[in-house]
Amino acid sequence: MTTWLNLSLQDSASPIMEQLIFFHDHALMIMLMIITTVMYTMISIIRNKQTSRFILEGQMIETVWTIAPAIILVFIAIPSLRLLYLMDEVHNPVLTLSAVGHQWYWSYEYSDFTKLEFDSYMIQQEDHQENTFRLLDTDNRIVLPMNSPIRMIITAADVLHSWTVPSLGVKTDATPGRLNQVSFSINRPGILYGQCSEICGANHSFMPITIESVSTNQFINWVSKMSE
Repeated sequence: MTTWLNLSLQDSASPIMEQLIFFHDHALMIMLMIITTVMYTMISIIRNKQTSRFILEGQMIETVWTIAPAIILVFIAIPSLRLLYLMDEVHNPVLTLSAVGHQWYWSYEYSDFTKLEFDSYMIQQEDHQENTFRLLDTDNRIVLPMNSPIRMIITAADVLHSWTVPSLGVKTDATPGRLNQVSFSINRPGILYGQCSEICGANHSFMPITIESVSTNQFINWVSKMSE
């Protein structure tokens, strides 16, 4: 059972990820129907011992196998294009967070507040506690309010990185000299984990991302403490 759970997508924590999971299941159902039809046809041909040396063409079936794939592609393309648009759109963000990738840690800055910035390093193995995850927890977590549109501005200081949080459906490259933008909204409280998913050097796998989703009041209290 655990093996099958590892092969599935993470539980969604944003509306976009919910749509991505729905599209994933939608595409898999179409693939299942295609595989079933092809297997049924192959088995029927193998078991059918009737032959005819007078069959020269089959215009009807040629028309069907030309039009049917085009219709199937339309059913895949329409929700895919809709999702691409939603993932690229920024809807009046209430908070802007800047992320800068370094070798090998992340720096964050809350652009809407004065002097609210910090570096986020992976917790070393000797400093781990019982309630932390190995190679995934950081010394400084990103604290974000849930049910609020958030804009991320992502770049890198040295080499290519990638800011990725699977449960949010977010994966954006951090490119030196370029600002990439992505938006999301967290719809449940909790701690979300991600990692750099670009091969950025020897310690590529040791620059995790940890987000703590809290209520708006808790976020305001956290900002007040950090700004003191």
